[in-house]
Amino acid sequence: MLESNALENETSIQMTVLMTPDMVNFSGKVHGGAILKLLDQVAYVCASRYSGHYVVTLSVDQVFFRHPIHVGELVSFLASINFTGRSSMEVGIKVVSEDTKTRVVNHVLSSYITMVAVDENGKSVEIPQLKITAEKQKERYDSALQRKKLREQLWKK
Repeated sequence: MLESNALENETSIQMTVLMTPDMVNFSGKVHGGAILKLLDQVAYVCASRYSGHYVVTLSVDQVFFRHPIHVGELVSFLASINFTGRSSMEVGIKVVSEDTKTRVVNHVLSSYITMVAVDENGKSVEIPQLKITAEKQKERYDSALQRKKLREQLWKK
């Protein structure tokens, strides 16, 4: 088993994107698909940076939009590695929007994306195991382990 001496900042990233008119759907709000694409990109960056390998998306847990996002708002994606397996990682992502005029911040959604590290032939490769150094990491790890067990039950059906 590999072990990482990664610092906390090597297990998390933050990305902020300005919502522009090309991201709008027919109702005048930012298109959910645009946010889903950014979620996947953020998960890729977080997981590939942590593992040091190319990664692919295995699964995306339920995505529920709690608030609409408007053009001109800043949307921040706060991602962290919550759990590691032999070659897989759960990336937790919290998405918040900010109205730059009023400074109102909304929690838009939280999602969990499982990424798998692969080699140049597409075969899974071993990654460093997550080193838990803080209570918040332990809470995230324990919750991720429960989600993993639930996903495994669903896959067996």
